[in-house]
Amino acid sequence: MPTWRPDPTFYPSARMAMQAPPEKLAYVAMLNVEPQARPDALGVVDVDPASSSYGKLVGQLDMPNAGDELHHFGWNACSSALCPHTPHPHVERRYLIVPGLRSSRIHVVDTKPDPRKPQIARVIEAEELHHRTGYSRPHTLHCGPEGIYVSALGAPDGGGPGGIFLMNCESFDVLGRWEVDRGPQHLAYDLWWHLGHDTLITSEWGTPNMIEDGVVPELLLAGKYGHQIHFWDLKKRRHSQVLDLGAEQQMVLELRPAHDPTKAYGFVGVVVSLKDLSASIWLWHRDGAAWAIRKVIEIPAEPADPDALPPLLKGFKAVPPLVTDIDLSLDDRFLYVSCWATGEMRQYDVSDPFNPRLAGSVHIGGIVRQAGHPAAQGPLNGGPQMVEISRDGKRVYFTNSLYRSWDEQFYPAGVRSWMVKLDADPAGGIRLDEKFFLEFDPAFRGHQVRLEGGDASSDSYCYP
Repeated sequence: MPTWRPDPTFYPSARMAMQAPPEKLAYVAMLNVEPQARPDALGVVDVDPASSSYGKLVGQLDMPNAGDELHHFGWNACSSALCPHTPHPHVERRYLIVPGLRSSRIHVVDTKPDPRKPQIARVIEAEELHHRTGYSRPHTLHCGPEGIYVSALGAPDGGGPGGIFLMNCESFDVLGRWEVDRGPQHLAYDLWWHLGHDTLITSEWGTPNMIEDGVVPELLLAGKYGHQIHFWDLKKRRHSQVLDLGAEQQMVLELRPAHDPTKAYGFVGVVVSLKDLSASIWLWHRDGAAWAIRKVIEIPAEPADPDALPPLLKGFKAVPPLVTDIDLSLDDRFLYVSCWATGEMRQYDVSDPFNPRLAGSVHIGGIVRQAGHPAAQGPLNGGPQMVEISRDGKRVYFTNSLYRSWDEQFYPAGVRSWMVKLDADPAGGIRLDEKFFLEFDPAFRGHQVRLEGGDASSDSYCYP
């Protein structure tokens, strides 16, 4: 919906966004444990410490159909609308675009007039997405130049290639496939960009057939999952460069570019190394006229008694960290790394991006450790997964469910699903907020979190 003035939650720079009022609500994707029993839902969580319902679910919007597998979602518009070359500076951050990863159905959710009672404004069926783009399984979306960019894991038959399609940020019409020339790119996962450098970056997971029933050991050991990142000319929509991390680096997932548009670097997480089960963080950066990449963080696997491990890991006698999400604070200083299997959230000081320094760590859940929480009864499982940072960098929220079939492989006893919050020291260091522990109804598992008014992974900026 157009407005006379830019949305007050849009900011020209990350520095200005850090001065915004603190969020009071969070939205969280809740997938149903029994996929055909009832629909998934979008939950509304009170994150205002002054509220009597702090840390509690205060709203819930059930989807109209069962079997969606809600996963990643995002806003229809954000601070990128203020960039000088964008055609839509007067839209508002009002709608959440919520795809079903398994159903390929896309829900447009209106968060006004009452943000605690979001309502479905439109549903785009899988057939329309297939017809207009040739893609299926929408995964990650970002509001940006030209509208809403959405990554898709593959084709309607479950094969490849995966890619990107565009949606109009006002009518929500699916416009079509984004790529003009995809070059060697075949696998897809995340997308982000450096707007100041006219560059888009994509990463790789696997086709729907490779991931929907869980990890396929034969494909993993053969190095068939994604191990590259791709660079594109953002305006021309053409592939320009590929960087291969090596087939032993399996599943190159979350992309987190620097928020300052004058900085030409970013971080990407690798789930597992076939060499030693470690996980790693890599830094892409400009090297002369081209892009280069190097490993800057390695997190080792932890030895474990095979009797405490799920069948998939027994033979390895170790728990891999399985880095499944990362997030970068708006000041580009702290990188948060989710180690889903070992049950650890790590905070790195990346002021010098080539030489990160571990600044803080919190344990909760984990396959073997099963670390608890001060406000919870008994041991916890799952582990830090989808992580989101407040705009001022002082609060960090995360959940513990990855993807239904993968949850069942690594946590075969079932995931007791929760959402927690960390308090972050501006000088470095993190600790659990003892008053914030949201345990979901056993029928649901929490996944991605979005914060009211924006967060550290929703917006991109055109001014330093």
